Amino acid sequence: MIDSMLDELVQNLKAAAADNLKSAILYGSAATNEFHAKHSDLNVLCVVGNADAAHLEALHGPVEWWIRRGQRPPLVFTLEELRRSADIFTIELLDMKSRHRILYGENVLADLSVPLQYHSIQVERELRTDWLRFRQAILAAPKKSKVYLELMASSFSAFAALFRHALIALGEAPPETKLEAIDRIAQFSGAHPGAFHTILGIREGKVKERDIDVEKTLNQYSTFVEAVTERFDRNLDAKK
Repeated sequence: MIDSMLDELVQNLKAAAADNLKSAILYGSAATNEFHAKHSDLNVLCVVGNADAAHLEALHGPVEWWIRRGQRPPLVFTLEELRRSADIFTIELLDMKSRHRILYGENVLADLSVPLQYHSIQVERELRTDWLRFRQAILAAPKKSKVYLELMASSFSAFAALFRHALIALGEAPPETKLEAIDRIAQFSGAHPGAFHTILGIREGKVKERDIDVEKTLNQYSTFVEAVTERFDRNLDAKK
């Protein structure tokens, strides 16, 4: 089902863009064995020769078709834009380079250089930004267990990715799975990873929502993110 959707997307993009489409690349969890259809997106990068308004409009039909199937619009870059963005999108491009599948065209990621001197700064900024957004979401949300569970489930992948990148920024080998990233960053921060284990269990169908103490899990979840963020920040300060 997924492969057929991707094949149809590529055929639609090729028909609409013609020679302007240079590459179509699947990236993220869908390019690994951690993909879960219920929780994961099919993230696609399109590299084009020209990204002006007229050329983008040519892609409107295929992208609209893709969105109607519950997916996010593809990221569209020219190759030069992709190269020049490597210093501000270090997290995203490192992930693309390490977890991708070529759907069409050249592997433009193979020779893409990502300047790691900016990586740790982006990791800290994203950790703090996502942590603060999570706090805001809790404050704005109705006090209902279902809503709190959705907040944790919807933020889980972003935090797990940042935990992975925090470990990379610390000079460690990249974790292979979300579980490994959670457990290793727990050792670094000294915080208990139980809440993240619980949400991962729900995503994988191993834990039932009705069996969870949601308020306790939410408190542990927030405390864990805070501990990781603060410990990582202090570690960076110590190196300055």
